[in-house]
Amino acid sequence: MNNSLQEYIIRTYRKRAARYDFTANLYYLFGYREWAYRQTAVKLLKLQPGDTVLELACGTGINFPLFQRYIGSTGQIIGVDITDAMLEQAKKRVASQRWKNVTLMQHDASTYQIPPKVNAVFSSFALSLFPDTKRVLKNIANSLIPGGHLVVIELQIPKFWPSWLASAAVTLMRPFAVTEEWVARRPWETICATINEELGNVEVAENFFGLTYIISGEKSVF
Repeated sequence: MNNSLQEYIIRTYRKRAARYDFTANLYYLFGYREWAYRQTAVKLLKLQPGDTVLELACGTGINFPLFQRYIGSTGQIIGVDITDAMLEQAKKRVASQRWKNVTLMQHDASTYQIPPKVNAVFSSFALSLFPDTKRVLKNIANSLIPGGHLVVIELQIPKFWPSWLASAAVTLMRPFAVTEEWVARRPWETICATINEELGNVEVAENFFGLTYIISGEKSVF
């Protein structure tokens, strides 16, 4: 990841780490049902008891309870994040729940080498911040076991939105490191195109007037 962008993301999320879960829920005031979208996305991973799920840019571990519902005590969660302060919040969550099946790692997700025998990879509201999303997705596709699943929940600016609405959305999302550069780069197009190239059984669903999309794909068994 570009050093300046990496530093910006780390600074942003260090500031927000202690209040991340609370501030994310504030978007419910606008009718944005973030937790419901997360639940839908995790369900698409098709996790089974004993599975290993990797979350890239796991943040505070907000999705860990959803994974645990499916994998049980015999499964494993690997959480990777670049920001130390976010991982500290994740560690507190793991400790408070007394989970023994969670491994946390501080690493740049764009260069992280995915371990073998991972059944599923998940990323929520983070992948589009990486400047080289195509490389990350190709790495995931190469590392998944046959039949493994990738699910990404992300933000986008729909083409049909007028410029004033797009600008308003960026302003609302700016606390989470969204910038005009992000809009100009249109990473959602790269994400969708690459997943379609690398995986099969790809499905896309949009929510909240197209602002959020959930895309899932499956590694071929052949």
